[in-house]
Amino acid sequence: MKKVKITGNLLLIVLVSVSLISPACKKKDNFLRINGATQGTTYSIICEGVSGLTQEKVFQGVSKILTGIDYSLSVYNDSSLISRINRNENVIADRYFTEVFNLSQEISELTGGAFDITVGALVRAWGFGPEARKKFDPSKLDSLMQLVGFHKVRLENGRLIKNNPGIILDVNAIAQGYTVDIISRYFDSLKVENYLIEVGGEVRVKGTKAGQQWKIGIDRPYDNNFTPGADLQAIIKLKDRSLATSGNYRKFYEENGIKYSHTIDPRTGYPVRNRLLSATIIGKECAVADAVATTSMVIGLEKSIEFIEKHPEFEAYFIYSGTDGSFLTWMSETLREMISEEK
Repeated sequence: MKKVKITGNLLLIVLVSVSLISPACKKKDNFLRINGATQGTTYSIICEGVSGLTQEKVFQGVSKILTGIDYSLSVYNDSSLISRINRNENVIADRYFTEVFNLSQEISELTGGAFDITVGALVRAWGFGPEARKKFDPSKLDSLMQLVGFHKVRLENGRLIKNNPGIILDVNAIAQGYTVDIISRYFDSLKVENYLIEVGGEVRVKGTKAGQQWKIGIDRPYDNNFTPGADLQAIIKLKDRSLATSGNYRKFYEENGIKYSHTIDPRTGYPVRNRLLSATIIGKECAVADAVATTSMVIGLEKSIEFIEKHPEFEAYFIYSGTDGSFLTWMSETLREMISEEK
């Protein structure tokens, strides 16, 4: 998944990957900081210390949430609830799964099916996800498309009902944003007024850091730019909002000279190929911003701009390729005072 560099008053990289077994916790000024590994990526948290809040309590609380979400929503965990649902086992959905499923269905309606968590069979067939093989057989596309469609699944009394038992759910395009939201609820319950939560590049901030707005760095989207913060395209100031970025410059593979993106269009069954390189969405809920960012990569630049202009609850920053291969940008008018573009 894409990553961004997150900063407070200084451009300080906080995306440090460490083992969850031993917390990387430290305290400077009145802020606690923890970093770790989760969901195949990293997380970073900066939160203002309040009465009774210790580093150990923060780490234990966050770890419990991350473990719970992993055992609910991770398709890479064979014991997770979603993996068992994909195997058609008779299980009852938990709170995490139910919330993500219902929200995903709403976003699918909102985006006309451009966002769809039933895309799992296609994701695996194209060489992404668990047990995936990087060899797509075009002759099987029609049968695979029979397994895709958000109207083909529903929850009844806590159980997922599928129109076809071969349907596979994949919530990777929303799970990290949702994780950010759940952790933010935890901090809100502790009455923490100032914090930054980042999971896999998806971010939610509340309040300020030392009276200054949080600063979020957006990476320049060229192929194999694997080092977050090494080459920034822009820096966005943020307060009491969520931000999610989707792009195809880190997760892809090439075969016979053709680049295959990890983002699959559920309407066509093919990896997306358009000139939109990176989509950053700002909104209230990180899960929604995460899903809309993925949607933008699916529908492309022009339709994404139309969507954002019809939905003022979102702000967007799009990076796309010009005819000469240069990086061009488009941003919401309301975002202009919050952003500085790097040269």
